[in-house]
Amino acid sequence: MLDKLFISEVRINILKHMLPRAHEQYHVRAIVRAVGAEINAVRRELKRLEKIGLLAKRQSSNRLYYRVNPDHVYYSELLSMVSKDDGLGADIIENAKQLGDIKYAMLALPFLRGRKATVLDVDLFVVGKPEMSFLKTLVVKAESDLGREINYSVMTLEEFNHRKRINDQFVNRILSQGRTMLIGDEENFSSF
Repeated sequence: MLDKLFISEVRINILKHMLPRAHEQYHVRAIVRAVGAEINAVRRELKRLEKIGLLAKRQSSNRLYYRVNPDHVYYSELLSMVSKDDGLGADIIENAKQLGDIKYAMLALPFLRGRKATVLDVDLFVVGKPEMSFLKTLVVKAESDLGREINYSVMTLEEFNHRKRINDQFVNRILSQGRTMLIGDEENFSSF
């Protein structure tokens, strides 16, 4: 989908590679290898992204390093878009019918930013009655791709609404964190 919105495939690949890893910096050649494009095309896109402030550049000796500026006004929105076009988010959206009856599915923004979850964190939250074996298959694939565990939780719509009404601590924590909605309307998701 992003290739329909943005003209440059190289820019899209740079964003997909760098946005989820905002805490890391990359040498130009490492970016070239990661996105599989010609060095001049990568340099051109890096320069454009730096010019708008999405990337910051640092020179060390004769090497240029780039990192994402997580304070950029569009960082969260672009990260959300990338997460819907790649990885677990894209898999859930593309397989929504096969997953079954899902009213809401969301990814936690801290997860998208690369946070390693503790037992208290929920990276993926699903409301409805999904086909659990298929959902687990998608999660296991994403864990393998990312090289880290993904904590996920599933609730029926009735349980979710009930726990919202009684101000359940677990649900309140999910509702209070930043998120990217994969399925369902965010306003309805968070309303009481």
